[in-house]
Amino acid sequence: MQWTRKNAKRATWTVAIMGLLVAGGACSAYAQPAMPPDMSGASAAVPLEGDAVIPTKSMLGVLRDGGLLMIPIGICSFILLVFVFERATSLRRGRVIPRPFVRRFMEQLREGQLTRDEALQLCEENKSPVAEVFGAAVRKWGRPSVEVEQAIIDAGERVTNGLRRYLRLFNGVSTISPLLGLLGTVLGMIRAFNAIVNAGAMGRPELLAGGISQALLTTAAGLSVAIPALIAYLYFISRVDRLIISIDSLGQQVVDLISAEGQANRGNGRRAA
Repeated sequence: MQWTRKNAKRATWTVAIMGLLVAGGACSAYAQPAMPPDMSGASAAVPLEGDAVIPTKSMLGVLRDGGLLMIPIGICSFILLVFVFERATSLRRGRVIPRPFVRRFMEQLREGQLTRDEALQLCEENKSPVAEVFGAAVRKWGRPSVEVEQAIIDAGERVTNGLRRYLRLFNGVSTISPLLGLLGTVLGMIRAFNAIVNAGAMGRPELLAGGISQALLTTAAGLSVAIPALIAYLYFISRVDRLIISIDSLGQQVVDLISAEGQANRGNGRRAA
């Protein structure tokens, strides 16, 4: 039975691959323009002269053809690269929520090995965002759980603002870059039409096509910067949200350990044991 299933899977994959090959051949055959029959009986068609050479340009040539607005678009691209690297480094989970510190801190709290001053000193020495939240909770050591939770909420808001630093810059780059590209395209098309009118070359469409192609370079450049900026913005926003959720969960555990209600419950449990 198992051998039969394997053969059936192999046959299915074989049929699927053959179908893809046939479909690809059909698509390629459909994409190639049909050549008119040669009345002289020759079987080979002579290629056009324009198809023999593919024009290429260097990056410097593309920037020069795009005009002055390629400069601010390039600046936006440089800023994006710098701050993507900075946020990728600053938002590492090991930096925001260092696992060795959190594990040791929580174990010592559960075992009753830390006093208020010792716990506060550990948090101040660590200096991570999660340690800042823990330190705010420790300052309310032995208070009702409502006060401890409020301290964690206030510290969490400060930490969230720090983690979301520079994220608006990504949003700004993703908004400004395509607008700069569109402005460059409009100015380039105006310049191309004026040149054609002044030269009296309305009967030469190749001049108009060349001017429009150069004008569209700024739009392509703006979109090439805006799309990665938007992707980076969404990615870092989701990472910050995940980190905040983890910090909130750990903060709630600290509340259960150091609040007045938590300490009373632990004392009752020890006496019962």
